Amino acid sequence: MPPIVFTAFADVELILHAGDLVDESVLIELEAIKPVKAVCGNCDPFELELKLPHSTIIELNGYRLGLTHGHQGNRNLPTPLRALSRFEQVDLVVFGHSHAPYNELVDGVRLFNPGSATDRRNQPRCSIGIIELGQTIECRHIFI
Repeated sequence: MPPIVFTAFADVELILHAGDLVDESVLIELEAIKPVKAVCGNCDPFELELKLPHSTIIELNGYRLGLTHGHQGNRNLPTPLRALSRFEQVDLVVFGHSHAPYNELVDGVRLFNPGSATDRRNQPRCSIGIIELGQTIECRHIFI
C-alpha cells in the first residue's frame, strides 16, 4: 500500500473500497487506519466474495451513498452508468472496476471513481479519492 494512503486517510471518518481488494490483507491494512465499508469486485477471490456484498447503501450525514464495484449489470452501458443502475434514490455512487478516476454529476447523482492506489491500468498515475459530505457532496482525487 502506498504510504500516501495512510496519510490521506488519517483524518477521515470512514474508508470506502469499491472492490478488487485482491487479497484480504488490504482490508486488514485499511481497517488499521479507520473503519472500512467495502464491496467485492471481479478480481476478488471467492473467500472475499463470501464476506463482502456486491453493492451496498451507506447513509452518512443525511446522504445516501451507493457503493459498488461496477462490473455487474448491463454490459452495453459504460461503467459509470452500469454502477448507477444498481441503485435507486441515492445521492452519490462510488464505484471502481475501470480503475479510471471519474467525477461527474449524472441526473442529479454524483458518480465517483477514486481510481486505484496500486493498479493504474491505462491511467497516467494511480489515485485515491476523498469525499466530503457537508452542505454539498465534494469529491476530489489525490494522484500518486
